[in-house]
Amino acid sequence: MRCPCLTPPRALLLAALLLPLLNACSSLPKTGGILDTSGDGLPASGVPKNLNPDIVADAVPRNEPRSRYGNPSSYQVEGRRYTVLANAEGYQEQGIASWYGAKFHGRRTSSGEPYDMYAMTAAHTTLPLPSYVQVTNLRNGRKVIVKVNDRGPFRHSRVIDLSYVAALKLGIVAEGTGLVEVKVVTAEDAPAPAAAASAPNPSPDIYLQVGAFAERAKAERLSQRVAPVAPRGAVQIREESGARPLYRVRLGPLSNVEEVDRVTRKLDGLGVNDAHVVID
Repeated sequence: MRCPCLTPPRALLLAALLLPLLNACSSLPKTGGILDTSGDGLPASGVPKNLNPDIVADAVPRNEPRSRYGNPSSYQVEGRRYTVLANAEGYQEQGIASWYGAKFHGRRTSSGEPYDMYAMTAAHTTLPLPSYVQVTNLRNGRKVIVKVNDRGPFRHSRVIDLSYVAALKLGIVAEGTGLVEVKVVTAEDAPAPAAAASAPNPSPDIYLQVGAFAERAKAERLSQRVAPVAPRGAVQIREESGARPLYRVRLGPLSNVEEVDRVTRKLDGLGVNDAHVVID
């Protein structure tokens, strides 16, 4: 009996119909994205002796089409779904930056480009690939512009993963993380922002915001739920006035990034998975 398999033309037609669906909602490709950072760091042979971060040029924003890879409408990593922004315009966020290095050097990024730890690039979970962002170290005022061409970091408390050389220019390599502001820049923006001075704040206050509500009663309930994992019982409800009041529930201030990570893990245990870092 003849097997009722698809003939080649019909198989090609079916593949063409299914491809947009697969691209629209997928898991992160195995060949791109920063998944397991254990064992990462500097090359065993050390960094090139002639590497001078002070003369490494920032990325230059350009008008580019979206990458063919790494831009599904959404994707899922370790049970968490990320929705890729339709447009990067106006994006600005503060949070914790980390960096990635030798373990990923030469590997394919989510956009398809090879990762170069000595190039001014970065990974982000939701910005379109490619995008260009200005990253400011809030503690020392240093600024860089990088090209976002990869996906990650996939730790809830991190906002961006920088290449080694970008992190070196910002001064966060030694600690491994830094408090930063990330702001999208375009080809139409003046090329000077990365060189502009910024008032540093050596000891900004770090909070974890776990919710925002129009009703105070809901904020109170969440506050009571997360109080057991808040260091020193530090839970606050911050009211913001406007056309309608908004009540933000925050834990903190927290001492450092390590404490942020510990509290984030405890919140995950409570089923509170949407906490994000706020810096004042």
